[in-house]
Amino acid sequence: MAKSIQILSTKKLSGEQKQALISANFEVTDSDFIQTQNKPFELKDLNDNLIFTSQNAVHSVLSDPKSEQLKNKNVFCVGLKTKILLSESGFNVVAYTGYASDLAEIITLIYGRESYTFFSGNLRRETLPQALKEADVKFNEIQVYDTSLNPQKVKTAVDAILFFSPSGVESYLKENTIKKETCFCIGETTSEALHKITKNIIIADQPTVEDVIEDVIEEYK
Repeated sequence: MAKSIQILSTKKLSGEQKQALISANFEVTDSDFIQTQNKPFELKDLNDNLIFTSQNAVHSVLSDPKSEQLKNKNVFCVGLKTKILLSESGFNVVAYTGYASDLAEIITLIYGRESYTFFSGNLRRETLPQALKEADVKFNEIQVYDTSLNPQKVKTAVDAILFFSPSGVESYLKENTIKKETCFCIGETTSEALHKITKNIIIADQPTVEDVIEDVIEEYK
């Protein structure tokens, strides 16, 4: 009987996600290496269009009673799950992409004359704001959630580690080192956080948790 492959996810998986791995004979440990929480903010000085780059930002904005008034604005977002959450909550999503860099391109090339309000978290990347600034697109930013690192020492040896954000990588490396483990990353930005540390990186075709899990199953088949 071959020893089963040990997988560590740096984010809690849903029952379905975990089951997909268990059914494929993996042993799975999952834990949140980062934590996010809504922070107080004011919905004022809003521009004509809204930008969301994460589900966390959407949840935080929806918790404000005034969010109903935002549903007449056009929304641009990053991530299919973010798009679904926005659409199901009654927002009109004009464009969505897998990555912030692609969204920046669409906005600057096609919708550059419009104005935007970007709902962000404290650890957000510079990609989008930088691109908008350089293209002289009118925008402002409201921070609506905080991300904090939640490092944990991993006591047992694992074969593969699943990473879903650069912050998750940073948090993991605070207490652990990466040696021979294969690192599965949700996207380019996450994998960049590992580029000086390991060459054993597999990046999902689409930036979703499900795609990361499919890659793991593929890799060890």
